[in-house]
Amino acid sequence: MVQIEQDILSHNNCFAEANRRFFAERRILALNFVSSPGSGKTTLLVKTIEMLKARYPLAVIEGDQQTSHDAERIRATGIPAIQINTGKGCHLDAHQVGHALEALDPPEGAILLIENVGNLVCPAAFDLGEHAKVALLSVTEGEDKPLKYPDIFAVSDVMVLNKIDLLPYVPFDVAQASDYAVRVRPGIETLLVSARTGEGFDQWLAWIERRYAACVAS
Repeated sequence: MVQIEQDILSHNNCFAEANRRFFAERRILALNFVSSPGSGKTTLLVKTIEMLKARYPLAVIEGDQQTSHDAERIRATGIPAIQINTGKGCHLDAHQVGHALEALDPPEGAILLIENVGNLVCPAAFDLGEHAKVALLSVTEGEDKPLKYPDIFAVSDVMVLNKIDLLPYVPFDVAQASDYAVRVRPGIETLLVSARTGEGFDQWLAWIERRYAACVAS
């Protein structure tokens, strides 16, 4: 069983390296969004796209087990999006992303937003060639998620706390959630946003723009 798992991950990593070369050649910033279902990933992406599309070329890869609903929401913003349905699969892999890139053909200097399947376990092990994983946690979930699912937070560069407009109504401890995340990944940033109201998006967009500047300068 261990050998099979190693073979699968090794195979995936080869495709991830090919994706990484593709991104480097075209100076594309690729961000991999991971979270549990219902955290608001698609709503966050739609809001992000609406605020960035006038300044940057954007493209989206949508991962879900079934339906194309999320990709349709993205396309409604005027941005190209490819839907990957994984069936019984609980994550995207680098080979699937590579095929999606062939179809999307994002231009040089683009920002690629990858919405992974809603899952805090499987996506942690699968490198897609991205520049960073963005772990999304909503305040309607438990603040102990970073401790319960440490692998995904340990490989994420930033934790975005979404739905902060609900903080007056839910028993969520922001400081505790941030502390738990730092225990798992020292130095991880925590950003507070509401994808519904736009609160906190100045800091969120600034984070993306810093990563983009570093990407195109490399």
